[in-house]
Amino acid sequence: MRITSKGQVTIPQAIRERAGLLPNTEVEFFFDGDVVTLVKAISARRPTRGQLLVEHLERHRGHITLSTDELMALTRGEE
Repeated sequence: MRITSKGQVTIPQAIRERAGLLPNTEVEFFFDGDVVTLVKAISARRPTRGQLLVEHLERHRGHITLSTDELMALTRGEE
């Protein structure tokens, strides 16, 4: 693997997939004097929209007193 004149390098697809590095993923580099490490940026580790939705629904559970049959009757327009 070679670094281009612009300082770019291609991360192999298998590694990107295993690391969850999708296009536009923010990353950070760390250097300890010998080794360069690339990790997802903290901002990239935010919960997904789906995770946020599930958390919201779990926090705001309602008190449904209708039975399944009563709910189905409502959806069918039965009275």
